[in-house]
Amino acid sequence: MPSKKINMYRVIFHNQGKIYELYARNVCQSDMFAFLEVENLVFGDSSKLVVNPGEEALKNQFEGVSRTYIPIHSVVRVDEVEKEGPAKMHSFDGKGVITPFPLPFRSPEGASGD
Repeated sequence: MPSKKINMYRVIFHNQGKIYELYARNVCQSDMFAFLEVENLVFGDSSKLVVNPGEEALKNQFEGVSRTYIPIHSVVRVDEVEKEGPAKMHSFDGKGVITPFPLPFRSPEGASGD
């Protein structure tokens, strides 16, 4: 009897000047217009001898999150992969080959830029 393949997805998106790379078991278009629904996030095994501090920071950031909604214009790429890798977050310096879609600039409330 063949074993059932469990889907695994790598989702890469940008948020507040950083590029996130997360792994999840389910990814689909959300019922909320222009959002990608990502659920069942997967992080590395915490029982390993070597701990990745970047992955631990992401794990803490998404602790208790069963499902997250990512604006579709923030998504860089979604890949179906064979197995999960380390979750990553790094700064975007604007010098890479990936250029995010321009976002409208909105000044903070009370700031006078006129």
